[in-house]
Amino acid sequence: MDNLLHTPEGVRDIYDDECKKKLKVLNKLHHVLSLHSYNDIETPTFEFFDIFNQDKGSANSTEMYKFFDRENNTLVLRPDITPGIARCVAKYYTDENFPIRLCYQGKTFFNTRGHQGKLNEITQIGCELINDDSSAADAEVIATAIDCFKASGLTEFQIEIGEVEFFKGIIEDAHLDRETEDEIRKYIHNRNFFALEMLIKDMDMPDDVKRVLLSFDQLFGGYEMLSKAKELATNDMSRNAIERLEKVYKALSYSGYDKFVCFDFSLLSRYDYYTGIIFRGYTFGTGDAVVKGGRYNNLLIKYGKDAPAIGFAFYIDDLMMAITRQKIEINIDNSGSIILYDIEQQKAAIELANYMRRSERKVELIRKSKKKEITDYAEYGKKNHFSGLFYLTSDEDVDVYDLINGNINKTLISDIN
Repeated sequence: MDNLLHTPEGVRDIYDDECKKKLKVLNKLHHVLSLHSYNDIETPTFEFFDIFNQDKGSANSTEMYKFFDRENNTLVLRPDITPGIARCVAKYYTDENFPIRLCYQGKTFFNTRGHQGKLNEITQIGCELINDDSSAADAEVIATAIDCFKASGLTEFQIEIGEVEFFKGIIEDAHLDRETEDEIRKYIHNRNFFALEMLIKDMDMPDDVKRVLLSFDQLFGGYEMLSKAKELATNDMSRNAIERLEKVYKALSYSGYDKFVCFDFSLLSRYDYYTGIIFRGYTFGTGDAVVKGGRYNNLLIKYGKDAPAIGFAFYIDDLMMAITRQKIEINIDNSGSIILYDIEQQKAAIELANYMRRSERKVELIRKSKKKEITDYAEYGKKNHFSGLFYLTSDEDVDVYDLINGNINKTLISDIN
């Protein structure tokens, strides 16, 4: 029987105050997305394997939870929500060429061994901006992520911005095979610059290309770093990538958000998912980014719609960890009341509860047990963040317990409003 009380590795229960706080943060972030005119969309928790296989840039097959339906189709629990949205957009917005703004929240699943306390079931909330390939769209999405950070209560955070096209331009000048390119990408992504130097020091490639590859460990910092990167750039693709970042920075500065961003050209994904700007959001109290995003202009065409797109996802479990460790207070609603009654006052209690609920007031209706005292119910109310307790002593009279200040008053049921 004890085994039935445990969860599998990589998942956990979230309950009581922790669950209330998590839902409140989710609601705050969702409110920000709605203010930016993102419309809600829900996609299935599981879909066909081909929606997420590696040529879509989502996840390795070994990282997915896979199972079969009655027709023997391979299904997977989604490791990523964006591909499902891309499928929906290709299906339902086929001919739309104006901007499409969609937001979502839900669970993603990774079938990996637990490490550093990471969960296999991850709560995400995020957005996708489709049909807009401008630097203004890049800036808008990053600004939205910053607004979400601020709404969560965090004040100390940083958005690190990279540009995949800068790296791609350098790699094209190097004329490398795909295997070597992937190895270089991996070393830069992991910031293993010693291994990178050992790999390319004897390679036959132009000196200026080798020089910029060996400079990736220095290509991070504030806006002034972009000038250094532009001097190192060996081709138009890389230079255009830098100029685009300059436009993004300028747009962010109009909101005063330039103070929240820095640049890092070693910021690369291990997948070919991103095609332009890529960004990560960090704060204290967690070892990984709490928001990840970027531009993925080549994804929707895999589902039949050729459209540019950019988006991000907040990893809510990591965000909550940071909020807790930074001791940021999340106020839980304690405006609700308990209506306590003896069986003789059941009709009056139900009528009072219905009246209060019609007024949008949170009410818990409890018939008093003869085995418990009023003080027991008062302690229960305090523990569960209720502000008051109404004890009906007759069909007309009620004792009102202020659970916050400890006061007790007598009044008439008809005077409760």
